Amino acid sequence: MLLDVLGWAFLAAGSLVVLTGSLGLLRLPDFYARIHAAGMTDTLGAWLILSGLMFQCASVLVAIKLALVLAFLVLTSPLSSHALAKAAYLRGLAPWTGDPPPPRGEEGERAG
Repeated sequence: MLLDVLGWAFLAAGSLVVLTGSLGLLRLPDFYARIHAAGMTDTLGAWLILSGLMFQCASVLVAIKLALVLAFLVLTSPLSSHALAKAAYLRGLAPWTGDPPPPRGEEGERAG
């Protein structure tokens, strides 16, 4: 009974974190802030959801497989967010500084 309650609590918390991250994707002002929101909440949400599933499973083998998936996601999600942000920066996408947005057609263009 305790494992069921704990599992559902982790699942609910993970779902709430992922929902918050999806709202961040819609509401944040620029690419870098959106990447940060997606990367952070995706990693934490996956950790919570997979932990909740580990509490719910009956087989030790399934729990080990879920732990391996969790380890893979914890390692790759932050790395992919960082690689995407670095590629955008090297391509010339400037971070938002709070200034008004440039006129249409000039966003993302390189000088020179």
